[in-house]
Amino acid sequence: MGAKPATIERRLMTLKSYFAWREDRNSALPSPFADVRISVRIPRRLPRPIDRDTLRAVLQEGEATFAVRSKPGADDATPASQNDVTILIIKLLIVTGLRISELTNVRVRDVSPDGSQILVNGKGSKERIVFVPNRELQEEFQRYCQLRSEHGSIGAPLFFNTVGRRLRAATFRKRLRALSKRLGIEPHLTPHRFRHSAATLLIEEGIDIRMVQALLGHASLRTTEIYVRVSNHALRRALERVNILDVLSV
Repeated sequence: MGAKPATIERRLMTLKSYFAWREDRNSALPSPFADVRISVRIPRRLPRPIDRDTLRAVLQEGEATFAVRSKPGADDATPASQNDVTILIIKLLIVTGLRISELTNVRVRDVSPDGSQILVNGKGSKERIVFVPNRELQEEFQRYCQLRSEHGSIGAPLFFNTVGRRLRAATFRKRLRALSKRLGIEPHLTPHRFRHSAATLLIEEGIDIRMVQALLGHASLRTTEIYVRVSNHALRRALERVNILDVLSV
């Protein structure tokens, strides 16, 4: 009772699969779903991007950590801490809109020498190039990649966990939950919410939707169109640029 449409559809698919398997094992037991067509209408959910104030709080957490590690006498060659890496990944998710699985599968050789481009293997094994536009982030990313290349092969994973293996998406999600709890962020941060934020911010700042589609690796423009919504932030910026009373007085 009270199950969501997606849950109902998943349960129906499970039942259909079971009865199809049973019929395949014993033809005397036909599937009750053989001549039944059940369609479950699943409402399209709007993305839940992270608001700008929360994004600022997360990035400031990274700046505070960096300030502690940058005291006089600190060794620049010291490998980045796990918290540093978490914040770096968050920054990359915000500016590139990558899926966390795409980013955790990146290898050292997939990043350009200056840290401005990443070769990504996306859904359906489709390759695309994403850009890191912020100069300060490029330099931070370049330093990290240089350390990784010095401590491993260029074919090694770019991001790794505490035991030196490729960082798994599930592990990064746990890190975000811990960060959310530490900063009192609710609902908690998720990698996909950063992807939603990247798309929403770009569209709010006037980037063409087809460029956003290419960045996100969407096969269909219809998937990207969900981000084309009038937000309070975008509306306020637009109204501030155009003074209607001044236009009428001309």
